[in-house]
Amino acid sequence: MTSRMIRTRFIAILSALFVVAAGHIAQAQVVNFVPAGIEIDADGVMRTRVYPDQSGELTRARYQAAQQTLSADLQAPSDLRKISLNRLEAHIADLLAKGEGLDDAIRNLAGLTQITHVFYYPETGDIVIAGPAEGFYQDLSGRMVGMQTGKAIMQLEDLLVALRAFDPEQPSTGVIGCSIDPTQEGLARFQSAVTELHSRAAANEIIIAGNEAAIMDTLRESLGKQVVTIQGVPANSHFGRVMVEADYRMKMIGIGLEEPPVNIPSWAEKVKLRQVSRNALQRWYFTPDYQRINVNTDETAMQLVGPGVKLIGADERVAADGTRSASSGVDRASRNFTRNFTEKYGLLAERSPVFAELRNLMDMSIVAAFIKEMDYYGQAGWDMPLLRDESQLSVETWQTPTHVAPAINGIWKGNRFATPIGGGVSIQPRQALTVDNMQVDEQGQVDEVRNSVSLDQLAEGQWWWD
Repeated sequence: MTSRMIRTRFIAILSALFVVAAGHIAQAQVVNFVPAGIEIDADGVMRTRVYPDQSGELTRARYQAAQQTLSADLQAPSDLRKISLNRLEAHIADLLAKGEGLDDAIRNLAGLTQITHVFYYPETGDIVIAGPAEGFYQDLSGRMVGMQTGKAIMQLEDLLVALRAFDPEQPSTGVIGCSIDPTQEGLARFQSAVTELHSRAAANEIIIAGNEAAIMDTLRESLGKQVVTIQGVPANSHFGRVMVEADYRMKMIGIGLEEPPVNIPSWAEKVKLRQVSRNALQRWYFTPDYQRINVNTDETAMQLVGPGVKLIGADERVAADGTRSASSGVDRASRNFTRNFTEKYGLLAERSPVFAELRNLMDMSIVAAFIKEMDYYGQAGWDMPLLRDESQLSVETWQTPTHVAPAINGIWKGNRFATPIGGGVSIQPRQALTVDNMQVDEQGQVDEVRNSVSLDQLAEGQWWWD
């Protein structure tokens, strides 16, 4: 091949280079969906980690160990397991007074996999959350998952974070969320690096053969670490960690660096770059998605209806100095990716627990906001003094993710490239409680479920039941 052909080929490749960055996966490999999670180093840099178990022996051992230790009633699946928040607090207080720690049933909210209902009983002052539940065990990534379905199990510490965000004695949190974004300086360096590579190629200063990896390294270095921002909840909580991981893993699926366990075509696979501005910044956000919130006539019962989570897109443009502005362009591949992701979110959550965990966070946040909005605390004469006390029930125990190193996937298409992806999670619980979204259940179905719940037979110290 002549030097002119090499130079021409390089310019074509570089000008058509499709570059997207949203975190780090070792050597930018596609990750098959096995038990996965994240790890955060001493500098706060987050990376994904997978836990292969090809024979399944390690997973079976954990499952069998849980079978031996969990009580039969906890292992039994339930369509509607109930938890009284007041009684849960009283039980925890009793344990702490005796110098005892919290058991697995408490930490894992009796195996709840979802919250579908909230009930208030004026005669006893009980505030009750309810939903499907099952036995649980810890998978290889450290997550608690259901024995029957493999769904993520709700965690007490996440519920505490949500309840504290809507503390009965403090102003409510407006927005709970996270974002993973390149810095303005990194975007400016990135665009400058691309321009320089163009110039060097045109001057025949770069040898193409075998140099593709070096080009990608140059672009990674120019972009630099991306910044993790968490708002509305403690950054060093499990709640915050789950939001960041779900956001990060979604981006990896979008740019083709993680293979999802369900058929969700990536943006990288479908994008036609002629439809995308040269300096476009694709941004995807998770938000709550509830079709409606059914409330009975006397506002003592509520039901969440809908998938719980949706993915939306927002396009921006990046200037040479790295500043960003809104774009009026429509990226069909992005729109298709967010639609497919949302439509298949339920199935994805069943097979990838982090996305079920994110939905759990959405449920908990809406429920916490509803309990405060309905003034159940005031009606019950209870302000959950122990559940909101960080000194006694600490949730701020996790290492804070502050940065991710860029993973770049290079795909040659047409004669364009697109710049990195940003985005995040945005939960605004009180918006879900608007008049338009909250509907009176005139059919009486919510009341029927509430009235089927009996508190008369609960034993002393009992805080959950089927």
